[in-house]
Amino acid sequence: MQTTLSPSTDASMTPRDRQLLAHTPYAQANVPEQFLRHVVDYQRKEQPGTILVDTDARYLYFVLPDGKAIRYGVAVGEEAMAFSGVARVGRLAEWPDWVPTADIQARLGPYPARVPGGPSNPLGARGIYLYSGNKDTLYRIHGTNQPEYIGQAISSGCIRMRNEDVIDLYDRVKLNSTVVVLPPGQSAQAEARGSWRG
Repeated sequence: MQTTLSPSTDASMTPRDRQLLAHTPYAQANVPEQFLRHVVDYQRKEQPGTILVDTDARYLYFVLPDGKAIRYGVAVGEEAMAFSGVARVGRLAEWPDWVPTADIQARLGPYPARVPGGPSNPLGARGIYLYSGNKDTLYRIHGTNQPEYIGQAISSGCIRMRNEDVIDLYDRVKLNSTVVVLPPGQSAQAEARGSWRG
């Protein structure tokens, strides 16, 4: 499952993306090679178009046909705050505004009631909103203005990606696509190793 076949193509950024990301208010981070975007072998049974998040390994997979997937490095939620289970993509947004929840305001605030979209916004370049049925779970797959945390469990539950990666994923994913988030202790990599009979 972890054989890197080739780096994925560059994200297709719009002129607005290029403009907003040209002068970010944060330092460019050196993300370790294993957390950069790659096309990899994928042995699990999810259908093409599905997103799978391996919380333990800090990877998000976008499933492709023919036993392949695009693997992206992510930052995930701290254990007590992480979402796990099956959801669907209920909304997609470019440069979304951030509306901090009451819980985030209490724990980390104070923040303004609404932070407009842009490079200093913690949701970054894209928001992929996770729904359960018709209800917003309040969990997101989104960009970040803290790329140095990719590969760590640091967030308030959301799944953070480098902005160029979330733009790439956003261009591929469809509304109502399935999103599977494995809970801690249930790594896709361990599963793949455990099922190997070679």
